[in-house]
Amino acid sequence: MIELRPFKGLGGADHGWLKAKHHFSFANYYDRERLGWGSLLVWNDDTIQPDTGFPTHSHANMEIITYVRKGAITHRDSLGNEGRTEAGDVQVMSAGTGISHSEYNLEPEDTQIFQIWINPTSRGKAPSWGAKPFPKGDRSGRFVTLASGFAEDAEALPIRTDARVLGASLKAGESVVVDLDAARHAYLVPAAGKVRVNDVTVAARDGAAITGLDKIEVTAIEDAEVVLVDAA
Repeated sequence: MIELRPFKGLGGADHGWLKAKHHFSFANYYDRERLGWGSLLVWNDDTIQPDTGFPTHSHANMEIITYVRKGAITHRDSLGNEGRTEAGDVQVMSAGTGISHSEYNLEPEDTQIFQIWINPTSRGKAPSWGAKPFPKGDRSGRFVTLASGFAEDAEALPIRTDARVLGASLKAGESVVVDLDAARHAYLVPAAGKVRVNDVTVAARDGAAITGLDKIEVTAIEDAEVVLVDAA
């Protein structure tokens, strides 16, 4: 099953400094049919104006992955970590027993991010944060694992959950086959460009909720940047 979730039909909020679209129920947006997808709970598509951002706030027992689509996000947290994550790169925060952080756009242009929350498989661990560049050239024509809870994905950012976050850069006409477990939940969003997933066309920022399939073929209709979560 592949269920298309068009960007224009997503819930959201406009806070002036922040324009947010929610693939799943979040904050004041509630849809009982979209309370998550397996262990994937949140996929927010955020546009943050320059010199604004999320002031210090706290989380616990959640894996929070930020994929930067445009611009850069600057992170500070209660562990003393500071970092600037640029477009195409990824940061991960394992909230564990609790962490306070801020996320600001200190750039002269809008910053656009995907913020992805996944339920952890282990709770009460020490909090942590990390970031890593993932050059688009390294994922040209193929999916690369960006964050993972599996030991075999040694090059990915570690997360404490039975899930992977993958990214691919595809030229128009390129296809890649992704092996899945039919019992799991995959969710695919093009950060840019339009793709076809099997026989379903998915435009930029649309979502495709996938389950019951042991593989999919992703074909770029136009140059595309694709993010995929494979979750329990």
